[in-house]
Amino acid sequence: MGGKYRITGNKYPRMRRPRQRGRLVVLAVASVTVLGVGGWGTLQLIDVFTGGGGKASAAGTGTDCAAETRASPSPSAKALPEPRTITVNVLNATTRSGLAKKTADELKKRGFKIGDVGNATKEYDKKVKGPGVLLGPAAALDTTLPVLGTQLPGAERRTQAREGAAVDLVIGDAFKALATRTDADRALTRLTRPEPAPSAKKDC
Repeated sequence: MGGKYRITGNKYPRMRRPRQRGRLVVLAVASVTVLGVGGWGTLQLIDVFTGGGGKASAAGTGTDCAAETRASPSPSAKALPEPRTITVNVLNATTRSGLAKKTADELKKRGFKIGDVGNATKEYDKKVKGPGVLLGPAAALDTTLPVLGTQLPGAERRTQAREGAAVDLVIGDAFKALATRTDADRALTRLTRPEPAPSAKKDC
């Protein structure tokens, strides 16, 4: 070339393409994103195989493990007779006089119907070593006798072939007194409305 644009010397300027900085920035951001997603996925797999996934699931659903331990549904109340429908014969098998009448009077105050009051038959007279025997027909074993048993804890329950629904309370040598009315009422409540049983606690 000539004139004022004439190039002299033995070095020539290099012709370079303009730098594409925008493309480099995009590539860098994309690389960081891919690495981040890959790392997160790896951590999730580690949590699943090490049991951490269970914690994440619980946290995500807002479930409290302790709250999952609930009592099982309460069983329906037993169809037991009320004291006012039970006729009790009070019989004294001890040598102490007056026990049958005194006990019968107390049972009457607690709502029971009283039948015969007197001495025990020869089969039981002076032969009951415990606090007493509750005697009734076979049908009374799971109905009437348990209700009467709340008044005299520790009394033995027996059944025999007999007519009618009345039951006997035979007072034995170890008899001291009926259960207090408060204790008897509490026992009767537990009998007719048992508390629900707790269910098994889940592993967290």
